Amino acid sequence: MARNNAVGRLLIFGLGYTAQALARRLRGEGWHVVGTSRGGRDGTIRFDDPAAVASEIAAATHILSSVPPAEDSDPVLAVYGALLANTPAWRGYLSSTGVYGDAGGAWVDESAPTGTGRRSARAEADSAWLAAGAHVFRLPGIYGPGRSPLDRVVSGSAHRVESPGQVFSRVHVADIVAGMIAGFSAPPGAYNLSDDCPASQNDVIEFAARLLKMPPPPFVLIESLSPMARGFYAENRRVANGKAKRVLGWTPTYPDYRAGLRALSAMTKPPSTSAAPPAASHDQT
Repeated sequence: MARNNAVGRLLIFGLGYTAQALARRLRGEGWHVVGTSRGGRDGTIRFDDPAAVASEIAAATHILSSVPPAEDSDPVLAVYGALLANTPAWRGYLSSTGVYGDAGGAWVDESAPTGTGRRSARAEADSAWLAAGAHVFRLPGIYGPGRSPLDRVVSGSAHRVESPGQVFSRVHVADIVAGMIAGFSAPPGAYNLSDDCPASQNDVIEFAARLLKMPPPPFVLIESLSPMARGFYAENRRVANGKAKRVLGWTPTYPDYRAGLRALSAMTKPPSTSAAPPAASHDQT
C-alpha cells in the first residue's frame, strides 16, 4: 500500500510524453519527482545504476513505469522486480489498449481477453505488472500539446485512409494524468483511460483541418503505409472507460476529440493582428 502523503516522492522509469506531463503536474503541486533514462541526461538517473535506482525505490512513495517491453520481457521488472516487490510504494504501469487486439469494432472493457493481438510482448508485460500488484493504465491513441492531429495537418504528415467502419479510441494526455492521480487512492488493477467517443481517424483529421481552416489531407492506400501503421489499421475496437469512472471517480475533461482539439487549437492559435478599435467618444455609454 502506498504511503498516505499529501505531497509525495515519485520515481518514474522512462520519461516519455505522458510521464513528463505527470511529472510537470506533480512538481507544480510540490512533489519531488525523479526519472530514469539510459544515459542519465537532464538530471535523471541512469537506469543501469543499480545503487542510485535502489536508493530512489526505497525513498519513493509512488513508482511509475512508462518503459515499453523489450523483446520478450519487461526491462524494469527484469532488473528491479525484486526491489519493487518489497516496497510499500504505490506502483503504476502505462500499458496500451492494444493488448485487446482486434474486436471487430465492438466495445472492450477490462474483462476482455488480452494477448490476442499483435502486441503479445505488451500483453505479457501488462499481465506481469498486474501480477505484481500494480495499477495498470491501458491507453489508446494519446494526443495533447505538440502531439496531435493539428500538428500533423500543419506539418503535412497527416493523411486519410479508405477504411469503412474503422474506429479508434483516443485520450487527451491531461486526462491520462488526472486518471493516474485518481488512481493513487484506488485499488490496484487494470483501468482503461479513454474518452467517450471512439471515431474514425478520417473524422478526426478532417475536423482538425477545419479548425485550422486548411483543406483535408489526401487519401492514401493502406498498402503505402509503414508496417506499424498497417498494423494500426488492422485492429478495430471501441474502448470502454466505465471502470475508471466508477472506481477512480474519474471523468475526462475532454470527452471527445472535438473538445480536445478545440482546446488545443485555442492554445496554439496565433494572436490576432487586427487593429485596435477606435477610442470611445464622450457621448458613448
